Amino acid sequence: MIDRILVCSLFLVGLWGIVAKKNLIKKIFGLSILNSAVVLFFVLEGARVGSSAPIMQDGITAIVDPIPQALMLTAIVVGVCVTALALAMAYRLYKATGSYDIDVIRERIHDEL
Repeated sequence: MIDRILVCSLFLVGLWGIVAKKNLIKKIFGLSILNSAVVLFFVLEGARVGSSAPIMQDGITAIVDPIPQALMLTAIVVGVCVTALALAMAYRLYKATGSYDIDVIRERIHDEL
């Protein structure tokens, strides 16, 4: 039970970072934390099904399903790629506008149009 509460609190910290912060870098870190919380949740829930490795032998019945772990490996790779792309785009916005603050970026882009 405590592990679900910790994963839920990690998820809420990431969501708070995305919603409440004005700095783009902090929003990207919040997205990364949110992604980590989702991956931890899926691995945690996927491991609850069984207690043994998924090696089929005689007498083993309570095995862990390997599909959630395999999908979460893919999610980790996608999360790292999204984070890298978002950081690169934030850097380009910083070079163009001179700020990481969303309100300042919006104002400077609106002034240029």
